Amino acid sequence: MNAPNRFELFVLDDGEKPVEVTEDTKIPNAATFKIVKQDHTLANMLRAQVLSMPQVLFAGYKVPHPLRPHFVLKIQTDGSVTPQAVLEQACTKLIATLSSLEAKFKREFSFKDAEGAVPEDPYGGTGQAWGTGKDYLDF
Repeated sequence: MNAPNRFELFVLDDGEKPVEVTEDTKIPNAATFKIVKQDHTLANMLRAQVLSMPQVLFAGYKVPHPLRPHFVLKIQTDGSVTPQAVLEQACTKLIATLSSLEAKFKREFSFKDAEGAVPEDPYGGTGQAWGTGKDYLDF
């Protein structure tokens, strides 16, 4: 099989930079970011967060090859802010959003543990397993 080892998909090599920035010479106020050792999960979240900013004219990403663990993110702004600053703001907002989600998730599960008397069947059933008791075939 020609798939790389799993650790090669997320562990940076010695001296490898996680982000490479290339200024676009043909499009004004645009830059291309190559983000290594990441995949569609982070790329789509970053793209969505960048597009939510009013200064951004275009944001898109692509994964050049499925066996190479990196993606390319292109951002074009209206000129009031640089693409690098937009990406940095998007990362900060995304980290805050994910931290909030984690806190809410932990809080909800701490309530579940504190209640203790959670019914076995969350859908309101009797708690009997299938095949036990009577069903519609038993007259």
